Amino acid sequence: MNQFSRRSLIAVGAGLALPALSQVPEGCGNQPKTAPALQPPLLLTDWAWLACYREENAKLLADGAKVEVVFMGDSITEGWARTDAAFFANGIVGRGISAQTTPQMLVRMHSDVVALKPRVVHIMAGTNDIAGNTGPMSLQDTKNNFMAMCEIAKAHGIRVALGASPPASKYWWKPELKPRESVVALNDWLRGYATQIGGTFADYAAVLSNGKGGVNLSFAKDEVHPTAEGYKAMRAVAEAAVK
Repeated sequence: MNQFSRRSLIAVGAGLALPALSQVPEGCGNQPKTAPALQPPLLLTDWAWLACYREENAKLLADGAKVEVVFMGDSITEGWARTDAAFFANGIVGRGISAQTTPQMLVRMHSDVVALKPRVVHIMAGTNDIAGNTGPMSLQDTKNNFMAMCEIAKAHGIRVALGASPPASKYWWKPELKPRESVVALNDWLRGYATQIGGTFADYAAVLSNGKGGVNLSFAKDEVHPTAEGYKAMRAVAEAAVK
């Protein structure tokens, strides 16, 4: 899912509705830039998109660049790095990939986070788990993946900041789904888990909410992906969480 991407996703498997705006991000190594994000050959050859940031990671390491914070996530994070390049500078790097779910991010943790030796990892995910982008997932499945990512980070001395999923009353690529309560449940758990592990919680839901369980349309016109104004509101929250 990504309003910033250039091509549509295709459905994978019978009846699986996937968001229609994802494309291979810039610098995705050997992946063809014209390939739809989740077509079967890509799922079979690079399910987690490990190649996506391979070249960028290698360059950072070769240059001896100091990485302070890695933002791990899906299209919301990917779009953030594109929209607010000034924020994603001076040691802050974005590692968001459109349409991704937490199991895919878990596979990417070592290559896209640990290898860069950041001081902090900011993880924001869950929207696509709720939508079932890579298959049906329970809240516990999502929790397990968050816990595994956090355990990997902490084992390598990396502090964790967990970002709330933006409030949502619907997902345009999954119109039959009513995600509001699932998003609230996930964010409530993330808040408590961040405290439990000595991390921080970035409450984006609080600044993006319309007060009715959905997102303020001035901050996300498609009700999912933040606008420039939405990212501006999120930035102050993020800065406090990763400082």
